Amino acid sequence: MGIKQLKINVNELTVGMFVSGLDRPWTQSPFPLQGFYIRDIEELKKLKSLCNHVYVDVVKGRAPMAINLKTMDAESSSQSVHKRPGSRAPLAPQIPVKPIKVNHQHYPPVKALHREVKSAKQLHQKVYIAVGEILQKLDSEQMHDMPIAETRKLASDMVDSVVRNPDALTWLTRVKEADDYTYSHALRASVWAILFGRHIGMAKKDLDILALGVLLKDVGKTQLPRRLLLKSDLNEKEQEEYQSFVELGVNILRNSQGVEPRVISVVRTHCERLDGSGFPKQLVGDKVPLLGKIAGIVTYYDTVVTPRGATVPTAPSKAVSQLYDLKNSQFQEDLVVEFIRAIGLYPTGTLVELNTGEVGVVVEQNFERRLKPLVMVVLDAMKEPLDKHKLFDLAADDRRKQQLIDAGKKTLDEVQKVEIVRDLEPGSYEVDILKIRDDYLLAGEKKGIKGFISRLTSV
Repeated sequence: MGIKQLKINVNELTVGMFVSGLDRPWTQSPFPLQGFYIRDIEELKKLKSLCNHVYVDVVKGRAPMAINLKTMDAESSSQSVHKRPGSRAPLAPQIPVKPIKVNHQHYPPVKALHREVKSAKQLHQKVYIAVGEILQKLDSEQMHDMPIAETRKLASDMVDSVVRNPDALTWLTRVKEADDYTYSHALRASVWAILFGRHIGMAKKDLDILALGVLLKDVGKTQLPRRLLLKSDLNEKEQEEYQSFVELGVNILRNSQGVEPRVISVVRTHCERLDGSGFPKQLVGDKVPLLGKIAGIVTYYDTVVTPRGATVPTAPSKAVSQLYDLKNSQFQEDLVVEFIRAIGLYPTGTLVELNTGEVGVVVEQNFERRLKPLVMVVLDAMKEPLDKHKLFDLAADDRRKQQLIDAGKKTLDEVQKVEIVRDLEPGSYEVDILKIRDDYLLAGEKKGIKGFISRLTSV
């Protein structure tokens, strides 16, 4: 029997069904692009908040009670579904790997962003300086005097900050400023790794190891000729020389005091790939440890989002699409899916276009509803700058309008729910994301100070 797809209303969905298509592009949802089984009530709620109808594969999963597979008409079996343009058919897993353990409730709900920003700013600068100092000392062959202990403490502090509120450090690393690429890449990738680890419920001690390993993963590059780092089209001999940075880094850290073996393992395996196409040992499957797999994913993602030499970052959706195409080959599928869920399709700092035609910047995530973040609208529907930026909470707007529909005061046709249509390349319009970031974060600090003064004067 061939694949049978049926269009049904989201209110008819039940646990055990296989969702093979949505009423919108997959890239506008937090779900796996190749389809998925509905596992619990929470996924049902997410689908109901996002879609009006979906397509279910009644061969792979449970069928609606009223459907008889033998009499299903040809229209439902040939119903077209939304696919990501250019997507390839998913390949069956060829390499046996253990599924990852995920616990989304391991850490408490995030704290308010404005409470974390000040300490995150200071921490960001300290980590940047520490990583830069390590690389500079290696450049000058002062290997005996690297601030490993201080960097270990800062890596642990980064974990604590991301656990409290992932947006604070994400904001500070999302925008590329005038800094050295290797420093900033290591810091950004480390934040992505911590955010990912927090999302799947990784233990604090493992997050500490992961954070430090990703911060130090490129130390071996200080021993390479600079031409190899700047050249994009390496020949076979140059490629072999470039790849030696991993072993060079491992040797440096082995000879440094206070570096745990598991940190060195992250450095050694972050360039290995699931299918054995990586380096330096061409490890396959679970021969690559979990932390090494995660380090590889975040390194790849950050390199695509912010490639060396680029004046502006790449739209996150492009990086996500490229990463997803490598599932089951270079990267483990469930890790890829959970990473995409962790960062969201529109990470903090992303320039987005709304279905109203307006353009804004994602300034804060909604960790329960990833597609409904807080957006600072900066351009009107005609793409003209607003005299005054407006803060728009997509989740709150959606709740308010849904309540009107549920109460019978409005119909679905009478209400326009505001949604993100797509993310944009940061250079698409003359929008100073860095200034918006600083204004928004500073506004949070001012609000806190104003409240503090108000409390004092009211006594």
